[in-house]
Amino acid sequence: MPSRWDHLFDLKPVALVDHLLDEVARLLAKDLASWPPPVQDLDPATLGEFAPLFQEATRRPEPAVYTEALRLAKWDLAREFDAFDDYVRNKRYLEHGLNAGDRVPLLFLTRWLTEQMLGLGEATQGRIKRRLMRDCLERLEARLGDRTGLPQA
Repeated sequence: MPSRWDHLFDLKPVALVDHLLDEVARLLAKDLASWPPPVQDLDPATLGEFAPLFQEATRRPEPAVYTEALRLAKWDLAREFDAFDDYVRNKRYLEHGLNAGDRVPLLFLTRWLTEQMLGLGEATQGRIKRRLMRDCLERLEARLGDRTGLPQA
């Protein structure tokens, strides 16, 4: 008679890096469940154009803002600065269903996601490189698509 544990022997082992990236994506999805996402060391003097997001109650951005922020953060991590600059300078977000009022939340989320990934690289003493950071953002995107109705890429 098979034991209830026999199925565990049939599972393939998960690499530690894959487990880490999945866990980080899970934690980031949890952080993104609230608006605005949590920020450590919030200094009102340096918030600049993002200050209204924290000083007054603002509505949660539409799912398209999250999708576009993930796109921009991946470009930033890939150092595709020309594509990033062209997108922002020429207001390409308007072509992707966003409006002018979505610009500030879009840029904030992009910066927040990029900083989270760079912080991961720093916390792992450089073991998680930019390619893996982009992979983590793709996992996050899939997770958000499952949970919040964001379109899956």
